[in-house]
Amino acid sequence: MRLFFSCLFLVSFLNVFSQEEMAPATEAPKVKIDSLYREDQFYFAITYNALNNAPEGLSQKKFSAGLSFGFLRDMPINKNRNVAIAAGLGFSYKNYFQNIAITGTSDAPIYNVVNYSNVNSNKFTQYLVDFPIEFRWRTSTYESYKFWRIYGGIKFSYVLFDRSVYKDSEQKVTIKNNSDFEKFQYGVYMSAGFNTWNIYAYYGLKPLFKSAKTTTESIDMRTMNIGIIFYIL
Repeated sequence: MRLFFSCLFLVSFLNVFSQEEMAPATEAPKVKIDSLYREDQFYFAITYNALNNAPEGLSQKKFSAGLSFGFLRDMPINKNRNVAIAAGLGFSYKNYFQNIAITGTSDAPIYNVVNYSNVNSNKFTQYLVDFPIEFRWRTSTYESYKFWRIYGGIKFSYVLFDRSVYKDSEQKVTIKNNSDFEKFQYGVYMSAGFNTWNIYAYYGLKPLFKSAKTTTESIDMRTMNIGIIFYIL
């Protein structure tokens, strides 16, 4: 009888030991991916507006400011949802201080490069509706809103309203909806940064004017906007 109980105790001990040895290791927790996570965002940009490919003698002595704002709809294209395409709608205000005097009328404007010393004020302003389409890469997750991003794409714009103001000691000329301005604009852009603060650059691929000319050459200027852009969820 004593031998029987000894064998039974030995079998039970070996069985417990075997179960402890064969217990599977605990699996590492899996990272959750929210299948509905998107980076739909409002944006707001502040820029300096430079004029490229300008006629001889043109200069910009004052700060030419620009403002843009709008909304972008995010459409992820990979499983981790950190690569996406976005499309949106926005509005822009662009102001250009420079020394090309625009006189005459909206249907028959006249362009002359003038000396700044003889000018009290000279600028032209545009108000545009924007349609950006961009490719997006970021390090975000649905649990973290602080991440690195690189966004780039193309922006189509339509000039809703434009105005130029030229003022010297003898006259003040205001022209609205100049027929020489290209109504339809487009260009490429890129933004990059971390969290809220991001640098932004846009280059217009289409000239600002259709066929405007000074007394010596055609005006084939394009715009370059450089500044910062904020994204708000």
